[in-house]
Amino acid sequence: MDAGPYNKAYSIMGREIMQIYGPSRIWAVIWALSNKATMAFLTLDGPIHSQRSTAPAIASTSRGMSGGGEVEAAAAEPLIVPALEPPPDEPAAVGAEVRKQAGLAAPLVACSLLQYSLQVVSVMFAGHLGELSLSGASVASSFANVTGFSVLLGMGSALDTFCGQSYGAKQFDMLGTHAQRAIFVLMIMGVPLAFVLAFSGQILIALGQNPEISSEAGLYALWLIPGLFAYGLLQCLTKFLQTQNIVHPLVVCSAITLVLHILLCWVMVHCFDLGNRGAALSISLSYWFNVILLAIYIKVSEVGRRSWPGWSREALKLKDVNMYLRLAIPSTFMTCLEYWAFEMVVLLAGFLPNPKLETSILSISLNTMWMVYTIPSGLSSAISIRVSNELGAGNPQAAQLSVFVSGIMCLTEGMLVAIITVLVRDIWGYLYSNEDEVVKYVAKMMPILAISDFMDGIQCTLSGAARGCGWQKVCSVINLCAYYTIGLPSAVIFAFVLKIGGKGLWMGIICAMTVQILALVVMLLRTRWNEEAEKARDRVQGSDGRMMLA
Repeated sequence: MDAGPYNKAYSIMGREIMQIYGPSRIWAVIWALSNKATMAFLTLDGPIHSQRSTAPAIASTSRGMSGGGEVEAAAAEPLIVPALEPPPDEPAAVGAEVRKQAGLAAPLVACSLLQYSLQVVSVMFAGHLGELSLSGASVASSFANVTGFSVLLGMGSALDTFCGQSYGAKQFDMLGTHAQRAIFVLMIMGVPLAFVLAFSGQILIALGQNPEISSEAGLYALWLIPGLFAYGLLQCLTKFLQTQNIVHPLVVCSAITLVLHILLCWVMVHCFDLGNRGAALSISLSYWFNVILLAIYIKVSEVGRRSWPGWSREALKLKDVNMYLRLAIPSTFMTCLEYWAFEMVVLLAGFLPNPKLETSILSISLNTMWMVYTIPSGLSSAISIRVSNELGAGNPQAAQLSVFVSGIMCLTEGMLVAIITVLVRDIWGYLYSNEDEVVKYVAKMMPILAISDFMDGIQCTLSGAARGCGWQKVCSVINLCAYYTIGLPSAVIFAFVLKIGGKGLWMGIICAMTVQILALVVMLLRTRWNEEAEKARDRVQGSDGRMMLA
């Protein structure tokens, strides 16, 4: 592949951008160098993608939509996947993409923060009941995330690819079918997961955890079981809406739910004197309330009439369920392998000297990181939506541009979050405990958390682009290698061999993130976007009854 014409084209494009933006020359330089690097990688032979110089036409078909003249017209004309050439007005394209991603990311960040705040609020209420209550609630939350919530989140994340690419291809009626299929799968998965949570106390004791903390955690986890099924439904409805670029109703429903949750926690913990049980039950009730709000919105809005015409038996066809599982299972491992590594750090803290203090500190650190994670999570969802929509519509160049813009946004976000994390280090611990020992230890952990927050923002955004392409299988292998051959062994060495303690456990996580980021960057730089658009076409249309997985 001759990269000469591209070098000339990007040089001209860089000069045009600088003339338009004036002082913003660094932006033009970064963009030009990024595309030159991409072209250089594309000329290399490698195992990630086959070497093909041309891309055939992509025909878009519609499964039918009442009054859909526009859709029929689009189906009548083939969507041609263009050669990788600079668009005619690159500055305008970059600006438009920034606005699109910002318009998606801001509400999604708010929604993610509001939904995650449910667990944080409950842990805070439990923490003010005493150190044992804080440790029990923290360990129970970690165990529930490892064995339950993360599994359902991963299974539902396959909708990022299915619904996103179907929406881009204008096959709107398939969105509801995909969501119903996901609901069916997640509800079945919830049954064995509920049994695991029911015996979480005994499992923790068998794993060698402190019996007193394990007993308290088992009681807390038991009251999370009703919320497990609601969480699965919530993920399906959330993905169904956000892949259609419908995000503001998610924010409104999540905000209403959080207000109700705070009131529920107060009533359950203090008025009814249920203690930890009340904090956990409040989470379950709030998840169900959020599901009801979203279901009502879908029922009464135009979205329901267009994308969810009714419950369909087609969603339960064995062949189609198998197609969903072929992407959902790798998606689950992609998500869970990362979640499990973080949660296992908290469990490992139980084997350190002074386990109550170490467990509390690592749990606070993890809760803090997950709270901060809601920001890159919103960016990740935005880039996943943009990439999947553009590939489904047969626009590989626009998908590539989306990845570049998201990279700039996540670097900016990561630096800001890291700075804020360091600045609040001396006061952050008071949100979780009134004990000076806990507050001082948290202050020592915050600089390490700042580094991991910065790196997590980068990997989260890159993983979102991968989900939009349908690369869950490859990413699950990357996460396995990064966290379980590098991260956790390093954490054990730092914490137990070098005697660094809880800070050493978190340093191991940073090592894993470094490997993960490097692997994802190389994979994205070597991507042939025309071929990804072909795969999206085959995935949407179910070409030859097969799913094409990266």
